Amino acid sequence: MQREEILKRIAEIDAELERRRDDAALCSYNTGRKKHKKQIAFHRCKKRNRWVFGGNRSGKTECGAVECIWILRGIHPYRKNRKNAFGWCVSLSQQVQRDVAQAKILHYLPKSWIAGITMLSGRRDSPAGGIIDQIMIKNVFGGISTLGFKSCDQGREKFQGSSLDFVWFDEEPPRDVYEECLMRVMDKRGDIFGTMTPLKGQTFAYTQIFKNDGRNPEVWYEFMSWEDNPFLSEAEAKMLQTALSDSVLDARKFGRFSEGKGLVYPEFDESVHVIDPFKVPPEWQDIISIDPGLNNPLSAHWYCVDWDGNVYVIAEHFASGKDIDFHAKQIREISKKLGWKEDSFGRICALIDSAANQRTLASSKSVAELFSERGILVNTKVDKDVFAGISRVKSYLQKDNGEPNIYIFSNCVNMIDEFGRYFWGEGDSPVKRDDHCMDELRYYIMSRPRPPKSLPLSPIAADKAKKIRELKKRKKQN
Repeated sequence: MQREEILKRIAEIDAELERRRDDAALCSYNTGRKKHKKQIAFHRCKKRNRWVFGGNRSGKTECGAVECIWILRGIHPYRKNRKNAFGWCVSLSQQVQRDVAQAKILHYLPKSWIAGITMLSGRRDSPAGGIIDQIMIKNVFGGISTLGFKSCDQGREKFQGSSLDFVWFDEEPPRDVYEECLMRVMDKRGDIFGTMTPLKGQTFAYTQIFKNDGRNPEVWYEFMSWEDNPFLSEAEAKMLQTALSDSVLDARKFGRFSEGKGLVYPEFDESVHVIDPFKVPPEWQDIISIDPGLNNPLSAHWYCVDWDGNVYVIAEHFASGKDIDFHAKQIREISKKLGWKEDSFGRICALIDSAANQRTLASSKSVAELFSERGILVNTKVDKDVFAGISRVKSYLQKDNGEPNIYIFSNCVNMIDEFGRYFWGEGDSPVKRDDHCMDELRYYIMSRPRPPKSLPLSPIAADKAKKIRELKKRKKQN
């Protein structure tokens, strides 16, 4: 065999392997040894207005994402397929779109099926970090289908005019947006489907869908809980359950209707978790975590870990309306005062939101590149799963023996303040306000292992706990 033929054959094999990797996520959806029976029931349902009320990590969002892709591609195994389908994915906000529904669509959608992408922000060659406007998908019948992304915070007027084959609501929309979308699918006899955790109480979803007060024969719903998800381990489910209060457990575990309001971290107690600064051994130094912002605040904290696995937040930089030069200078100055470690090239290492990979109109370079040029090497590969991150933070705030695994120095005033302002909001996420410290805290904690099971304290740990109690006692007396 000639060399050119061998190289051609190798290229063909590489292309086939890439195609199979590209198709792997969708091919493995409910086709392996484990079956998520309630996901299958959702896809099999012939009703035109069908909903999944599911707890967190129950597998509900996967239903919506895969349903969209099947319809758009023209390969739905249980419904009549169309040549050129046009549908919407509706999220609560553009940020929630990017982090949840859009991420799921991109996870399950093979790249070879994409005919084109238009962006509201970010780059087409790296859509995951930006905000997608539309994705065009090659239909097996020869046409091109389109998925448009909408957010409820745009208001009802932005949902007028279009004629649609389907609308997927990722979480419960406002009533006026829902009713406007009903009009959009009317002339094509299209479908409405939603996947949501019911946290708002007895809203229209409760009366019109769950109770079906109007006796609509096309309405169907299913509840999904952690127990229904065969891919969620028992250990993970147990950890999630211990991290939740009784007031929100019904909604977040079983998908039942509940108010679910209040502080995200009611476990946080200043008298327990906030301590006076002390000289930290250099061996404890771990890494800096950053939530980037230019007009919005940039939050950065310095994290240390002792020999027992306890986390200490020892310093902070928090400022808004400043450029990268200012933030980089401040981070380096604080690091110098702390005697913070550097790599062999004299750079400081940090975690940062993956959005820092995006280039802006104001610069030809990304925020990550600009920081790197200024001696701060940032790692953008952070885990941004909000609910899992919150659960992990909760496990650090209070172990199963009631003791904390995290302490915040009293000079970190913005982080301490945000703990008291961080509330659950609409849908499945905290209110997007006063959350910059909370975001980069999650990025850091998700890079750490779960706290160890409760064990008898070592002599060093016992002595440290005693000293901390003495410090707190003196602080209260003063």
